Amino acid sequence: MALMQRNMYTNPLPPQLSDSNRRIIGDPNGSPSLRVYQLWKGNNRFCLGGRLIFGPDVRSIFLTLFLIVTPVVLFCAFVSRSLIHEFHHHHLGRIVVAICAVFTLYVIILLFLTSGRDPGIIPRNPHPPEPEDEGDSSGISADWPGSQSGAPSLPPVKDVMVNGMVVKVKYCQTCMLYRPPRCSHCSICNNCVERFDHHCPWVGQCIGKRNYRFFFMFVSSTTILCLYVFAFCWVNVRKIMDAYHCNLWRAFLKSPVSGILVLYTFIAAWFVGGLTAFHLYLIITNQTTYENFRYRYDGKMNPYNRGCALNIVEIFYSKIPTSKNNFRAKVKGDASSVFTTSMSMRNAMSPEMPKTSFDIESGKRQAVAAEDFEEIQSQIDSVGGLERCGTQPRHANWDHKANWEISPDIRMLAADFAMEQGSTERQKIHGGH
Repeated sequence: MALMQRNMYTNPLPPQLSDSNRRIIGDPNGSPSLRVYQLWKGNNRFCLGGRLIFGPDVRSIFLTLFLIVTPVVLFCAFVSRSLIHEFHHHHLGRIVVAICAVFTLYVIILLFLTSGRDPGIIPRNPHPPEPEDEGDSSGISADWPGSQSGAPSLPPVKDVMVNGMVVKVKYCQTCMLYRPPRCSHCSICNNCVERFDHHCPWVGQCIGKRNYRFFFMFVSSTTILCLYVFAFCWVNVRKIMDAYHCNLWRAFLKSPVSGILVLYTFIAAWFVGGLTAFHLYLIITNQTTYENFRYRYDGKMNPYNRGCALNIVEIFYSKIPTSKNNFRAKVKGDASSVFTTSMSMRNAMSPEMPKTSFDIESGKRQAVAAEDFEEIQSQIDSVGGLERCGTQPRHANWDHKANWEISPDIRMLAADFAMEQGSTERQKIHGGH
């Protein structure tokens, strides 16, 4: 039986590597072939080689563009003729149309500045932080992972001081870090975002510390654009009423596009205008949408409120911090860091992660105790879609979303561990006899 097991583990390995494993292991010179955005664990969409980052609902931008551009095109194509004819002195009509077109371009630029940049994503930790005081179990909830076991666990909440007031920060099990104050984990993008305001489906991106200024400028500028088109369409309708001595309904029949745009921009101005007013209130009181709906700072002191003037300066005149992520950076280190990080992120719900690593490029392994083999093998099996080594049965519930391939080098490592474990057991049996 031992001979059959050895023959099974010493079968020749396939000489060729798949493309996915070749990208993971890298070229023979050791230079990495993957970038950070290619290994990103969030639900973001990247464009232009990681230069632009969007949310998973990036397609909603096309709907937003359609709702903005369509009325402007109708205005310039139909209403502008009447305006140019009425305001032909000093080319005032052409200036009105040119301002509308330029301002629309400005709104579109703000839209992409809001949607296509890092909102303030905090990088994930490859391993959970070490407990500061392992003997102190105060503040640990009963349902926190690891609180029932004897292993030291991380408290789910910590207290930090902000402007002389105590603020509770939570531990994120997905990102394996304590969220800074005003940070929250977006369930749509699957990222912790600094100064998280909300996830906006109209721009397809989280609104956070690095793009909130552009978001407010986008909403307020859209409001101004709606009022601008509404005003000049109404001017055109009034000119028709005066020229033909008719009522409002007959004027709409003579210029139906003006009537449609008056109704459309009136409704849109109420929507984006209300949003602008609400966020202006949030800026003055230094709140976020998330804090306003969750904590209701009206009934208690807001630790972030520094006064109306300083709050406005903080939003509009402070320097936007640089991104904490370099999405185009090449992955440093060997392929073991890539593989270990991938496994650790997939098992991020467990705060206690093993720290075993492999040296895949050199074909060697670090010294690991024999009793750790089962733990290592369970990590390999945790990656969905991988075949189990040896005679272990398959799991019944595979993760069909994963598309990882197990490389021959990892097969060789697993087989090496299995042979070592088998030889150790045989030595124990012979020693007993």
